[in-house]
Amino acid sequence: MLETTADRPSEDARPAGDVAADPRPVEDRLTQAADVDAVTLHVGDLGAMTDYYRDALGLVTLAEGRAARREGHAEEQGGETSGRGEVVLGRRGRPVLVLRHTPGLPQPSRRQAGLFHTAVLFDDQRDLAATVLTAARHPRSTYVGSADHLVSEAFYFTDPEGNGIELYRDRPRETWTRGPGSRVLMDSLWLDPQEYLRAHVDEAAVTGLTDAAAKVGHVHLQVGDLATARDFYVETLGFDVAAEMPGALFVAVGGYHHHLAMNTWNSAGAGPRASTLGLGDVTITVPTRADLDAAVTRLRRRGVQVADDGAVVRTTDPWRNSVTLQERAAA
Repeated sequence: MLETTADRPSEDARPAGDVAADPRPVEDRLTQAADVDAVTLHVGDLGAMTDYYRDALGLVTLAEGRAARREGHAEEQGGETSGRGEVVLGRRGRPVLVLRHTPGLPQPSRRQAGLFHTAVLFDDQRDLAATVLTAARHPRSTYVGSADHLVSEAFYFTDPEGNGIELYRDRPRETWTRGPGSRVLMDSLWLDPQEYLRAHVDEAAVTGLTDAAAKVGHVHLQVGDLATARDFYVETLGFDVAAEMPGALFVAVGGYHHHLAMNTWNSAGAGPRASTLGLGDVTITVPTRADLDAAVTRLRRRGVQVADDGAVVRTTDPWRNSVTLQERAAA
């Protein structure tokens, strides 16, 4: 079972001040049907990392080979993809992680901009508890802690190469509390991990781990400063502000508590990233090509460089975190 050893900052996120309804015209906002998709990680040991995510999180291989997905998107962070293996992992056909073998890169500094964690969302407490138990049992997992965020229940781990992982499930939206401007009320309250597992672990769910649904629910980044992060992710890319707290900004669409978060807890003042292991790409999906075109217009109007090959749109944030926008695959 688990013992909390977390020294991570609190994620209290309470509505701050009297916020009016978002005054931006619709063309300046990201479609409310946008979502986050698989996160790409640059890894040093592709075999070991693939085994870890299969065994610890119950992900299965959806594709593998040379640049199995998003060919050519590693130039900004970690060099060319040519000759380097790639494995796409997920559940029930839905990608969660793309592991890209990029040997020779150093580990990122704790104070550098980049990934704070990839958050994997489960449908219910049974599926969450089964994955938490499996992750906790894995000898190469580092358990970081757990928290009741009011809107969700979350457990935190670190993978063998130092990448943060959140495993969580959402409470029903009708139970969420909203403040002025529809900001979502979140907190970081004590969540007893052992009691949670005792209450919700189902051995059938553990045995059938790979059959349960899972997806990337949100991605949490480390950045150098929040004003610049807000300018890029809200004013330029078009997300809505969902919540704020000292040292962190939470953004979303469609009234979600957050699709992306940015914090400066360890990385205040950080400049553009050097090439390291860790975060390779964050993918955002939209329903139509028209939504991509609108995003391209916003980005270019603000002087942000964009690569548009007709299928996907690629850009980078001010810290060289790579962002891909693409049309959502038909169900």
